[in-house]
Amino acid sequence: MSMSDDQLPPCPECASDLTYESGGFLTCPMCAHEWTADAEDADAEPVTRDAVGNPLVDGDTVTIVKSLKVKGSGGGSLKIGTKVSGIRMIPDSGDGHDIEAKVAGFGEILLKSSVVKKA
Repeated sequence: MSMSDDQLPPCPECASDLTYESGGFLTCPMCAHEWTADAEDADAEPVTRDAVGNPLVDGDTVTIVKSLKVKGSGGGSLKIGTKVSGIRMIPDSGDGHDIEAKVAGFGEILLKSSVVKKA
């Protein structure tokens, strides 16, 4: 079921009309929001996806896909490939951080789903 560009709905997050099809999803290039074309139930729980599109749930193990500088006490950085077990999904507070996790050597940190990949 493919739609032509003039039939694609605007982004439900930012109302951009620049949406495009990507696999089975509609994607907004302005805010990176992804949704399905046949999403009829607007009250459904949103699915958080990793950097490659895999759905994430509480308790998953993920790996970091890009080096990250850690802000806050002590600073430091997380290297590519760092494994993080037992993640917990949290509501996005507007800054993009939607994962809470404990990382050895850093303690409890917040991560963005766009920088992790399901292991």
